[in-house]
Amino acid sequence: MSLTDTSQHSNCSAMSDVLNRIGDKWSVLVVGMLGQNEILRFNELKRLINGVSQRMLTLTLRNLERDGLVTRTIYPEVPPRVEYSLTELGKTLQVPISALWDWSAENHGAIVEARAIYDARESTVAADNSRKIAYARG
Repeated sequence: MSLTDTSQHSNCSAMSDVLNRIGDKWSVLVVGMLGQNEILRFNELKRLINGVSQRMLTLTLRNLERDGLVTRTIYPEVPPRVEYSLTELGKTLQVPISALWDWSAENHGAIVEARAIYDARESTVAADNSRKIAYARG
């Protein structure tokens, strides 16, 4: 099925459904880390992904597993050992996510600069508007 015709409601719904899962920050980072390391335990993932809480990582892994992108393997040891890896479907995300990471690294400076220019312009416009309002009331 091709999703190129965005006038079709089913195409937009499919795109939204997929992007809601793989488009969030934590999912991208989990898939990226598993793509680079192949197999990781929970605490290894947590250490590699700066700023993720235990709860958010747990939810992200569950959702990725539910969608067939990540597999969880539990070993009957004491204490139990649990490992995460990408499924074959999850591995197909490695190229687009890697491209997104590369693009982000290459363009982050330009984006930060564009934001600063925009913010400076908007603060100037806001200051001019407040002066006009003050003058009109004066």
